[in-house]
Amino acid sequence: MAVLVLKPGREKSVLRHHPWIYSGAVAALRGTVQPGETVEVVSSQGEFLAKAAYSPMSQIVARVWTWDKEEVVGPEFLYRKLARSFETRTFIFPEIGCNGALRLVHAESDGLPGIIVDRYADILVVQFLSAGAEFWREILLDLLTKLTGISIVYERSDVDVRRLEGLSEKTGVLRGVEPPEKILIEENGLLLYVDVRNGHKTGYYLDQRRNRVRVREYSKGRDVLDCFCYTGGFSINAINGGAKSVLAVDSSVDALERARENLNLNQQADSVKISWHEGDVFLVLRNLRDRDASFDMIVLDPPKFAPTISHVERAARGYKDINLLAFKLLRPGGLLVTFSCSGGVSEELFQKIVAGAALDAGVHAQILERLGQSPDHPVALNFPEGTYLKGLVLMADSEQLR
Repeated sequence: MAVLVLKPGREKSVLRHHPWIYSGAVAALRGTVQPGETVEVVSSQGEFLAKAAYSPMSQIVARVWTWDKEEVVGPEFLYRKLARSFETRTFIFPEIGCNGALRLVHAESDGLPGIIVDRYADILVVQFLSAGAEFWREILLDLLTKLTGISIVYERSDVDVRRLEGLSEKTGVLRGVEPPEKILIEENGLLLYVDVRNGHKTGYYLDQRRNRVRVREYSKGRDVLDCFCYTGGFSINAINGGAKSVLAVDSSVDALERARENLNLNQQADSVKISWHEGDVFLVLRNLRDRDASFDMIVLDPPKFAPTISHVERAARGYKDINLLAFKLLRPGGLLVTFSCSGGVSEELFQKIVAGAALDAGVHAQILERLGQSPDHPVALNFPEGTYLKGLVLMADSEQLR
């Protein structure tokens, strides 16, 4: 096994069991190793630290598999890790049915760096996001079908992070047959169609499962504006929760068509209650402001504005803009449910951005609740970067709103 030697003093994060080792921390590589193969990581004094997947093209030059010197990284190791991850989901969602949808493996937070596995009914969708995941892909696919009994596996490794690993983007069938265009799933008592071949992420935003329920619970009797509505998850939950009306906005014609289908699936096709609007959310919000429109509840679930730290400044402007406009459209005593899924934007920074938007809008607001990703997207204590989805439920002060 090749050996990755760290510079003096750069072993601290590894000793704290953080799974990422950056190229700037490496003093030398001893031996020959292919991308994705396992290397032994040692301190400048030669002390064993970990075993990791080597990725020479990435700034994260190694991703730790294990801190146990005796553990062998191979098929049996991966089997145990996958089985443990599946057991955790059984504990979280013990009654999920045959049409259930959830994340089975959440990469580093499940001790499987760069590996994402989502289940949609009887189909698995995978993302192999690191050189180590790519190296073990065939073994992983065999283990996944064996452990789950699911025969159809589809790949959605069409994400920018693979380029950082020196890997090309990939999509397509890996096991079994081509999945249908529409897969029927059940979530929180509602039926939804998911397109795993062309939909966002692996087909749907599974990380918002619990938050969609919270929006349902807050919606009764309210006029709701749902921005970046995608295929209607928040909108349909709002209608199900007794919303007075819903205006759902998205820039994708295809997403809105799927949203209408999802509404019909749940026998809630009431054109008086809900309307679908195609358009750029920033422009739509400005137009609504200029028309003096107002709402009792606004949901902002934008796409990732800051994929990395380098994009944070630009992302902050985007978040500030949409939240400022939302506050201006909010009625006294209204609710703003606002999210950021940008890993580069911390929870503290997101709150500061939203607070600045409220100040500029002349709104005093209170945080009623903090929201995050669904528990099938867990966060390992040693890997805070696993926390990427931040949400706030805010109430505008009816007495101080101007």
